[in-house]
Amino acid sequence: MTVNGVDEGTTDPDFEALLTYLKESRGFDFTGYKRASLMRRVRRRMSQINVTQFADYVDVLQVNAEEFVALFNTILINVTAFFRDQEAWDFLRDDVIPTLLAERTPDDPIRVWSAGCASGEEAYSLAIVLAEALGAEQFRQRVKIYATDVDDEALAQARHASYDPAAVESVPPDLLEKYFELQGDRYSFRSDLRRSVIFGRNDLVQDAPISRIDLLVCRNTLMYFNVETQTKILNRLHFALAPRGLLFLGQAEMLLSHTKIFDPFDLKRRVFRKAATAPSVLNRFVADTLITDRHGEVSGIGQLRELAFAASPVAQIVVTGDDVVALVNQPAEQMFGLSSRDVGRLLRDLEISYRPVELRAFIEQAKLERRAIRIKDVEWRRPASESSWFEVHVNPLANADSGLIGVSVVFHDVTSSRTLLDELEQAHRQLESTYGELQSTNEELETTNEELQSTNEELETTNEELQSTNEELETMNEELQSTNDELQVINDTLRGRTLELDEVNNFLESILTSIKAGVVVLDPDMRISVWNSGAEDLWGLRHEEADGQRLFGLDIGLPLDEIRSVVGSTLADPSFSAELELTAVNRFGRQIELRLVCGALRSPSGAPQGVILLMEARGTKPVE
Repeated sequence: MTVNGVDEGTTDPDFEALLTYLKESRGFDFTGYKRASLMRRVRRRMSQINVTQFADYVDVLQVNAEEFVALFNTILINVTAFFRDQEAWDFLRDDVIPTLLAERTPDDPIRVWSAGCASGEEAYSLAIVLAEALGAEQFRQRVKIYATDVDDEALAQARHASYDPAAVESVPPDLLEKYFELQGDRYSFRSDLRRSVIFGRNDLVQDAPISRIDLLVCRNTLMYFNVETQTKILNRLHFALAPRGLLFLGQAEMLLSHTKIFDPFDLKRRVFRKAATAPSVLNRFVADTLITDRHGEVSGIGQLRELAFAASPVAQIVVTGDDVVALVNQPAEQMFGLSSRDVGRLLRDLEISYRPVELRAFIEQAKLERRAIRIKDVEWRRPASESSWFEVHVNPLANADSGLIGVSVVFHDVTSSRTLLDELEQAHRQLESTYGELQSTNEELETTNEELQSTNEELETTNEELQSTNEELETMNEELQSTNDELQVINDTLRGRTLELDEVNNFLESILTSIKAGVVVLDPDMRISVWNSGAEDLWGLRHEEADGQRLFGLDIGLPLDEIRSVVGSTLADPSFSAELELTAVNRFGRQIELRLVCGALRSPSGAPQGVILLMEARGTKPVE
C-alpha cells in the first residue's frame, strides 16, 4: 500500500536507523507510528534545514541538541481545541456522564484519564462538563482528571491553563464567563478547579497505564499508530479502565478488531464500554502466575508478612491507591507518634503527610509516573531534640497485572551518615589546607636550594664574586622582608574586612528573620535572591527552594498576574513604588487579604539592582 508516495509495506534502513537512534538517545519510541505520515513529517523538518539524507540528519542530531526539540514539535502535532467535535461532546454531556454517575454512589470518587492531552484543552473541557454535572463543590471532592502526553512543552503550557482569545472561541459564552478568568489579554481556567487536573508525562506505547479509570478519553491519537501498536495500546487502555468503564475515541478511530475487550456504547460517537470478560488481556496476565513452580504452601504466610513488616528496623508506612493509611510499622509509630488508630484514616489528615516533608505531592507523582522517587536531605527538628536527617523512598506498589494498589513510604534515618560525612568533609578541608602549606614550604625549599647551589658555584669561582653575591643576598633579604611586612599588613586588613562583612551579613539576616511580614527581593531577571521566614510562613516554600527561581514561574497562591505590571514598572523606573491590596491563598489553602508594597532596590549610586516586595497578611477566610 502506497500513501503519499511512501510504500507502507517497505522500510528505509536509514530511516529505521534514525528511529532507533531517537529511541536509544532520547527515550522516544516512534517505531510504532505509521511510516507514511511519520516519514513525511521528518522530511518536512529536514527540508527546513536543507538536509536530504536520513543518515546526514542523524549527524545533525548528534551535534545539535536543540534540533531534537524542533523535530519532536514537528512529529507531535498537537491539534486540539475546547469541545472539539461539538456533537460528540454534547453526547458525552447528555448521555455518557449521566450514565457514569448513575452507576456510582454519590460518594464514589470519579477518575478520568485524558490520554494525549496536548496543551490541556481536552482535559479542561472534561473538567467543565463534570463540574456542570456535579457542581463545583462535588467536583473538587470527587473528581481526579489525569492528563498525560509525551510532549513536555505542551504539558508545561497545559499546567499554566492560560489561553488567548482565539483558543477559547469554541467555549460557549456562559461557560467562558463561569470557568475562565480574564487576566490581561488571556483567559485562565479557574484555579480552584484546576487543582483536580493533574498533568504528567506518559507514553502510551512504553509506560504503564493509570488504573481504576472510570472515563478514558483518547481522541484522535490511535490513528497515528500502526495496527500492531494500536493493539498494544488498546490492551493497556482496557486494563486501565475500571469495571464498566467507558472509552471515548475520536471520529477517525474505530475498534472493529477489538470487539472482545470493548462493547459499543455508541458507535456513531465512538464511545465504548469495557467488556465484562476480555480473554486476550486476562489470559496474558494469568499466564504469568503459572510460571512459578511452587513446592508447597507456607502456613501462616499472612501473619509472617505482618510481623516482618512490623519488626522492620526502618520506619515505613503504606497507603492505598486512594491515599488511605493501610499499614504502619513499629519504628514509624515510635518516630512519628502514630498508632494503630491511624490505620484507615486519610493520609492528608495526619501530620506525617506534611512533616518532616510534604509527602502528598511525591505520592501523586509516584502513582502517576509509576516509578520510585527518592527524597534526599530531609531534616526533621523535633522539640527538645537534635535534628534528624532522612532519605525518604516513595515506591508505587503494583499487583501482578501492573495495576497500582498503593504506595510504600520508607524513612531511612541517615543522621549518623550525614554527621560522619560532615566530619569527613571538614577533615578533607583541613587536609587540603595542610597539603597547600606543605606544598608552599616545599617550593620555598626548592628555591632556597637553587640559590645555595648558585652561591656555591660562585664561591668556587672567586672570592670577589662571593662578596658581590653576599651583598646582593643582603639586599634581596631586605626587599623580601619589606614585601613580607607589606603582605602582612594587607592580610590583616583583609581579615578585618572579612569580619566586618560577616557581621553585616549576620545583621541583615537577623533583620530579615525578625520581620514577620514576607520579604522577597528580585534581581533584574525577576529571579528570587532573598526569601525570608515571613515569606516561608505565607506560601509554604522554603528559601532553599525559592532561591534562584523566577517568581512568576511559581504556583504559590499569590496572584502573580496582578503584580507583574507593578514589578515591571519598578524595574523600568527605580523611583516608582506602589502599594496593592490583593486577595491570595496562603500555604494552608486559606484565602487571605494581602497588603503588598513594591519598591526598587538601588545601589548607593542610585542604579537599579532589583525589586523589593513586602507582603503582609491582613486576615484569612475559607476559600469559597
